[in-house]
Amino acid sequence: MSTSDHGLDPRAVRDHGGGLDRAIVKYGGQRADWIDLSTGINPHPYPVSGLTAADWAELPDHGAFERLSNAARRFWNVPDGAAILPAPGASAIIARIPALTTTGTVQITPPTYNEHAAAFSAQGWNVQPEGPSDAGVIVHPNNPDGRIWQESDISGPLTVIDESFCDVMPEASLIHLADRPSVIMLKSFGKFWGLAGMRLGFAIGKSDLINRLNDLTGPWAVSGPALRVGTQALSDNGWADATRARLADEAARLDSLVTERGAELVGGTSLFRLYQVNNAASWQDRLAQSHIWSRIFPYSTTYLRLGLPPADGWDRLRAAL
Repeated sequence: MSTSDHGLDPRAVRDHGGGLDRAIVKYGGQRADWIDLSTGINPHPYPVSGLTAADWAELPDHGAFERLSNAARRFWNVPDGAAILPAPGASAIIARIPALTTTGTVQITPPTYNEHAAAFSAQGWNVQPEGPSDAGVIVHPNNPDGRIWQESDISGPLTVIDESFCDVMPEASLIHLADRPSVIMLKSFGKFWGLAGMRLGFAIGKSDLINRLNDLTGPWAVSGPALRVGTQALSDNGWADATRARLADEAARLDSLVTERGAELVGGTSLFRLYQVNNAASWQDRLAQSHIWSRIFPYSTTYLRLGLPPADGWDRLRAAL
């Protein structure tokens, strides 16, 4: 890997997947013409149904939050000693976590999801890649390389474990650590269930930490539609099992397609794959000429990340490659 700062400077690398509007300005076309493979969002979203007029018109009540939290507890096997906070997306929680304690030094091992370093930096924390620290962040499995962390990697007075992509591999989850006093677990709803626009995420940890986060997010943080759909989806184990199998098959299919063209698989999850190529910007440009958007990184000239295409996008991807 050719890198510069490995993604440690949040001011330099606070980039994300998506950004399709910018691609359209450069390469033309309309949004409907494009296939966006720059994110790790399931292209086969959970089927939304059963929304009522009250979900849109009324303030969510306590019972709706409780039903969602109970469904989340069952789905993720959350320990009894841990509390659950639904929030408008995992990113909203990430932005608030650094305010839970006195600023200091936080260890964030690169490369990884850059929003964590940006959030801590914005609150005055010193971000470092290794060494003794007052807090730590691990993304499990890691984005973008899919690294799996172990329980032995967890230490220190505050550890954030971001499991936004762990629903594709629940057997690897570290959720049993959520009742430790020093741990905050993060769960994302939008990625595995393919409903990123719903803006739903969860913080899981001891009640003192979760209550402080709740104070920072304020009342009615999650919309009525998100509460209802989230409760339905988290109660649908059959859909989850079938989706994991489907995503695994499609990830293998993507690997075969891309490595045949000379790329080398680095890692990832079944929602996104990370490849090493000779020139990532050139690959992105070639795909964009066919209105397929991919993800490259400011800290590497050779990393290319691709999500899974929709069912009708495989032939276009094959032709573009």
